[in-house]
Amino acid sequence: MINAQKLGGLVDPGPIKVGEVTLGGRVLLAPMAGVTDLIMRAIAERYGASATVSEMITGSGVIRGDKETQHRIRSDSRQSRLAPRAIQIAARDVRDIEIASQHAEASGADWVDINMGCPCKRVTGGMAGAALMRDLDQATALIVSARRSVKIPITLKMRLGWDANSINAPELARRAEGEGVSLITVHGRTRQQFYSGQADWQAIRHVKSAVRIPVVANGDCASVEDARTMLKTSGADALMIGRAAIGRPWLVGDIAHFLSTGAQRDPLAFEKRGGIVKEHLKGLIAMMGEAGLRHARKHLAAYIEHSFEATNEVIYKLKQQLLTTSSVDEAYDLIDEIFLSDYAEVAA
Repeated sequence: MINAQKLGGLVDPGPIKVGEVTLGGRVLLAPMAGVTDLIMRAIAERYGASATVSEMITGSGVIRGDKETQHRIRSDSRQSRLAPRAIQIAARDVRDIEIASQHAEASGADWVDINMGCPCKRVTGGMAGAALMRDLDQATALIVSARRSVKIPITLKMRLGWDANSINAPELARRAEGEGVSLITVHGRTRQQFYSGQADWQAIRHVKSAVRIPVVANGDCASVEDARTMLKTSGADALMIGRAAIGRPWLVGDIAHFLSTGAQRDPLAFEKRGGIVKEHLKGLIAMMGEAGLRHARKHLAAYIEHSFEATNEVIYKLKQQLLTTSSVDEAYDLIDEIFLSDYAEVAA
C-alpha cells in the first residue's frame, strides 16, 4: 500500500488543513521563546518544514510597542514564504489576546496559535501559558475572544495537564474544537514536569480520540525513528519538533521528507552547515544590530554540538572563542575555521 509506505508503515491520513490553509507535510517547527527567530524559521522552511510557529508574543508587548515583540512577529517581505507561518500568543486577559491576535493577522500570519502549554514561572505566574489548564473556563473565554477578533484560523498548544492528578487535555481539546479551533498541538508532559522525564506519547492518543480536528504530537522527537514511533503511539496526524531542531533546523524537513517518501535524506555537508550558521548569524545582526551576535550564541553552540564530537579539543577551543568574541568579523572567520577545517572532513 503506497500510503503506508510513505509513512514508514503508517497510514497516511491525507493533507492536513488548518482552516483553509493546507500543509505540504506533517512536521512543524515548534515555537520556542528566545530561539525560533525569523531566521531560524526561514531556514527550516527552506529545508522542508511543513509550517513554522513564532516565538510567543503578548498583547501587552504589542501595546507597548516592545522591540522584542516586533522582532518576534516581523515578516520579511523580501523573502517568499515556503511554508505557512503562525504567530503564537500568550495571554490571560481577553482584551490582550484580541489585540495580539489582530496584530498577528495584520502582520501576515497564516493562523494564530494560543499558548496554553508554556511551563515557565514568568508566564504561569501571570496565569497564562500552562496555568490556563487549571482554569478551563478562562481558557475557553480566551479561545472565543481570539476566534471572534480575526478571520484567520485559531490553533491551540497545550500540555497534558497541570500535574499528574489533573490530566485534562482531552476536555480542553473538546472545548477548543467546540469554539472553532482548527488544530491542537499537545506536548506529552504536564506543566509540573517541565522538560524532565520522557514525553508520554501514548497519553496524546486520548486527545486524538476526543476530537475530529487534526492533532499534533510534541515532545522528544529527535529522529526519523522517533517520528515513526511517535505517530504510531500517539495516533496524531502530525508532529512538532522543538529542542531537537536547535542547531539543526533542517531536521524538521528531514523528518517531513521521511514521512512523505519513506526515504531518509543524506546528512547535510559540513560546508553547507557552515553556510547556514553564517546565514543565521548575518540575519540576526541585520535584525538586531550588535545584540544579534549575543542572541546567536545559543544557536552557534548548538550548530557545533550537533556536528562534532564533544571530545574534539580543537573544535572545543574554537567554539569557546566563537561564543565569547565581540567581533562579528572574527565570528565569521571562526565559523569558517570550524566547518571548513580538516576536522570537519574527518567528522564527515
